[in-house]
Amino acid sequence: MTPLADLIDLARAAPNHAPWPRVDVDSAGWLSIAAKLGDGGWTLLGLWADGGRVHMALADDAAPPAVSVVSLDAEDGTYPSVGRLHAAALRPERALRDLSGLQPAGLPDPRPWLDHGSWGIGAPLAASPQEPAPAGYDFLPVEGEDLHEIPVGPVHAGVIEPGHFRFTVDGETVVRLEQRLGYTHKGLESLLAGSTLEHAARLAGRASGDATVAYAFAFARAAEATCAVTPPPRALWLRALMAELERMANHLGDIGAICNDAAFALIHAHFGVLREHVLRAAAACFGHRLMMDRVVPGGVAVDLGADGVAALHALLRQIRHGLPQLAELYDKTASLQDRTVRTGFLSPALARRFGCGGHVGRASGRDFDARRDLPYPPYDQLRFTTALRNDGDVNARVWVRLHEVDQSYSLIEQILAGLPAGAISAPIPPVANGEGMALVESFRGDVLAWLRLDAAGRVARCHLRDPSCFQWPLLEAAIEGNIVADFPLCNKSFNCSYSGHDL
Repeated sequence: MTPLADLIDLARAAPNHAPWPRVDVDSAGWLSIAAKLGDGGWTLLGLWADGGRVHMALADDAAPPAVSVVSLDAEDGTYPSVGRLHAAALRPERALRDLSGLQPAGLPDPRPWLDHGSWGIGAPLAASPQEPAPAGYDFLPVEGEDLHEIPVGPVHAGVIEPGHFRFTVDGETVVRLEQRLGYTHKGLESLLAGSTLEHAARLAGRASGDATVAYAFAFARAAEATCAVTPPPRALWLRALMAELERMANHLGDIGAICNDAAFALIHAHFGVLREHVLRAAAACFGHRLMMDRVVPGGVAVDLGADGVAALHALLRQIRHGLPQLAELYDKTASLQDRTVRTGFLSPALARRFGCGGHVGRASGRDFDARRDLPYPPYDQLRFTTALRNDGDVNARVWVRLHEVDQSYSLIEQILAGLPAGAISAPIPPVANGEGMALVESFRGDVLAWLRLDAAGRVARCHLRDPSCFQWPLLEAAIEGNIVADFPLCNKSFNCSYSGHDL
């Protein structure tokens, strides 16, 4: 039995939490868990508040991993800081404090994170209003004769989301990067409170538009776990089809954009054409290029018809013809390799410590994929492999993405060959006071959705955690020692979500 499973057995389990247990601990137990996270024994999956309680989702490194949520009552509005012992918890704790007003005692960095002082209210999720945070932000001080700062953003030269990057450089070499995010905060968790499951599913699908399927998938699975509902087999397979189309479209677009940041516009154009083919196929199959609102609690909203099947077969032919040639062109272009190889190195030790998921984590040796390690239907019936590298640079992240496109191609073939017939949705019965959680693999990594229903069966609290939560801090580490001009390649090779991070 794993140590995390031992903790679960010894602690007091909360009723009606599915599919993994939620247990209550005291302050001593909370601190011992934080120390275990800091030692690298367990992985932090999420950290959030619910009223006067704080919750922490954990996984261990066993095979298969044990997963649990631990909860602590924040007496007098405070609780022991996890970030004091585990760096990956620093930003989640700052965001938790901004939203709920609960104070992490001993938090090393007391600055606001999501709250820019413009909400007109402090701690919007708190039971009673609080004073808003002061406007302005104190960046870390810079010292040294030869150092200077370069501020970039939050408005950027392109159709991209806002975020501020403060570079400290020595000549052209970056010695430190500090991020300031939160500009795309939209009060999502406040909007979710009091919603019906149907409306909440639509909101969840808008947490990060490029991963709308993954978010809707995660929310639906959390709702189904809460209400003890199993969707029909056809619906489960159609969800995976949508998820793989989303994964393929994003990876193709990002690989081309990485090459474009190295001034190789030709390959960018060709990858853009392939991405457009994927989006058009998605529209032919499900009536929406991004497949927004197509995954719903209980199943899916749209079935796959004959025209959609034909569009998918045409797409697979286009990918099979075009992708190998583009991969070879990328690999054999020396000027492009000069920009991506050994650029933006992320150490495997940091990737493991932060629980970094997706292509970023797997390019730095962290072997985790929620589809395989915490299998959910229909991936437990499908065959696929995950690429794993330890070189941890931009080039490694490109090759992991190329492998994932190839595997998505294979998974779509399998889904078309084995798609069950039958209904595409099941009714969701009203359930009072239930709780559920899900992890779903998006193209960036694992998306977490945690849900608690009230006595009327409406959403009392829903927390969504983007994989970027544990990737953004690592971008700061990856850019150190590189030149300023290589930041766009590093940034795009990660492609963290602003919107998903900022809630």
